[in-house]
Amino acid sequence: MIKIQLDKRIVEACPEVKIGLVRASVVNSETCDELWAEIEAEAEAIKSQYALLEINKRPAVAATRHLYKTLGKDPGRYRMSSEALCRRIIRGLGIYRLTTLIDVVNLVSIKSGYSISGLDADKIVGDTLTMGVGEHDEVYHGIGRGLLNIEGLPVYRDAQGGIATPTSDEERTKFTLDTCTAQININAFGPEMPIEEAVDWMASLLKKYAQATHVETGIYVPEK
Repeated sequence: MIKIQLDKRIVEACPEVKIGLVRASVVNSETCDELWAEIEAEAEAIKSQYALLEINKRPAVAATRHLYKTLGKDPGRYRMSSEALCRRIIRGLGIYRLTTLIDVVNLVSIKSGYSISGLDADKIVGDTLTMGVGEHDEVYHGIGRGLLNIEGLPVYRDAQGGIATPTSDEERTKFTLDTCTAQININAFGPEMPIEEAVDWMASLLKKYAQATHVETGIYVPEK
């Protein structure tokens, strides 16, 4: 299992932070109809449960927005991924049908409220991910976004540089159809769905839809 370290500024802003960890050998593919039906059902549940202006009050979303503000980032301009997905659903824009690994991550994110980093483990450099704070002019290519200004964003870095933020993961370590080892970090900056439940559900979905084997799970809790 990969090692996790958190900058003290993140722990101070979010003292209840926990990171759910799932690592597995997987087979990625086009999303099957059964998985997509689960996603559509969850999307309907979100639409029936929340109004557009209520999404940012979900506990997991509110905690992440608080972290952004504490670090000096506008959470309305740089929305966390789970908030952005739910807003698209409520606005009737739908969400994209992509690949099994991406859509499994999106399903858990929508349901739990947590931003989730889905990473190709074989492209991570080193055995440790450190979540710090983005710096001025730090080069970061958000998936589908081009150069992303991550100054003030919480960011995971491996030995080579930034690879994930709650707003967007980095192109270098993104899931592709060739991904055969997944590293998934469920970023619970504040509690909503019990983190143990989110981790177990993620692992079960990977087994069901991505032929996951050698599944490792854990929960990182920083020392106080």
